[in-house]
Amino acid sequence: MSPINLAIVGVGKIVRDQHLPSIANNPDFKLVATASRHGTVEGIPAFTTIEAMLDAVPAIDAVSLCMPPQYRYEAAYKALSAGKHVFLEKPPGATLSEVADLENLAKTKGVSLFASWHSRYAPAVEAAKAFLADTTIRSVHVIWKEDVRHWHPNQEWIWQAGGLGVFDPGINALSIVTHIFPALFLTGATLEFPENRDSPIAADLHFRSGQGLPVHAEFDWRQTGKQSWDIVAETDAGQMVLSEGGSKLSVNGELTFSAPEAEYPSLYRRFAEIVKAGVSDVDVSPLRHVADAFMLGKRKFVEAFHD
Repeated sequence: MSPINLAIVGVGKIVRDQHLPSIANNPDFKLVATASRHGTVEGIPAFTTIEAMLDAVPAIDAVSLCMPPQYRYEAAYKALSAGKHVFLEKPPGATLSEVADLENLAKTKGVSLFASWHSRYAPAVEAAKAFLADTTIRSVHVIWKEDVRHWHPNQEWIWQAGGLGVFDPGINALSIVTHIFPALFLTGATLEFPENRDSPIAADLHFRSGQGLPVHAEFDWRQTGKQSWDIVAETDAGQMVLSEGGSKLSVNGELTFSAPEAEYPSLYRRFAEIVKAGVSDVDVSPLRHVADAFMLGKRKFVEAFHD
């Protein structure tokens, strides 16, 4: 089978760090075009709009959309309408209704839509899921705290409505939580908003499963020093810690699984699978929890934030 002719829209840091190396090392894909207001990829035809790109390169089979979520729906709609398979960076959209409409459109057009959640493909996540399946979980504590100044310097879109604020990294934790634990629902939340921003800088969330499993999640963008991306579960088999964003698994203080990071190569393998199978993979459960937090959460205003 010939490679899937792939185009990328939104050539920024995540594309250069993750998408381009993953595509280059995957024989199922061939990068044939890009569209971005500023970024380009050497040796690849570049356009400033997705419309110009789709018109000029009809051989495109699939499009990876890597712009901020507030602008993703319009681009996805155009690509799907043109009969292209679509890879959505996380989160898949600014609203749940946008993603539902895109899923329906993909079905109508007979193409594949992929809502990607890269943290689910962290190396120790499946090992954690297997461990939890063989024991009884008593409680869960999620600690996802990082320094926004380091990871998102001068990126205003993340503070705007639809940019998700601290849920931009927090949704990575939720993508793992919704994959390895029973179905949960939000019971309470407090969201901290800087006085000068439209999105939260911190969130304290409480969930419960239908069987009564309590889950407490803390997200914060003001962490300095060592960054924290940990999920701790108290179980009948002892304490399980999924640490470093899902890279390492420890049980009762003993490291039981660790492997090199390969999240984006795994995402592109999955995208190729669903394109070949003629199906879509659109799980919105992490985004649904974020929407619930905005609906149910109490707002607390804190001092203004400046980069």
